[in-house]
Amino acid sequence: MTDTFLWSPRTNASGDITFAVRKGVFGDGYEQRARDGLNNKKSTYQLTFVGGEQKISAILAFLDAHAGSKSFFWTPALRPQALFVCEKYSGPVKDGDTYTISATFDQTFAP
Repeated sequence: MTDTFLWSPRTNASGDITFAVRKGVFGDGYEQRARDGLNNKKSTYQLTFVGGEQKISAILAFLDAHAGSKSFFWTPALRPQALFVCEKYSGPVKDGDTYTISATFDQTFAP
């Protein structure tokens, strides 16, 4: 069964949506475009999580358990729930009793 990532990032998270498109360019400047594949829309999000030791430790344990290869469900703002992987995150930075980590979530289409 696929796990669900339940923690909320800071509101300044950013994301990119990329469409896979096939293009045919002709000599007169005309371009013909078509979707490339069934899942031609892919999302990538740069997320920041801030919290106490318990919250950040739980997030790190979740990401480490999935090891960049096992997908998980996550719901981006104003988007439906989808499958993501996290192949990269920053180590925690401590500021008093607060920790901060950054992570990149890449949408995937396979569990």
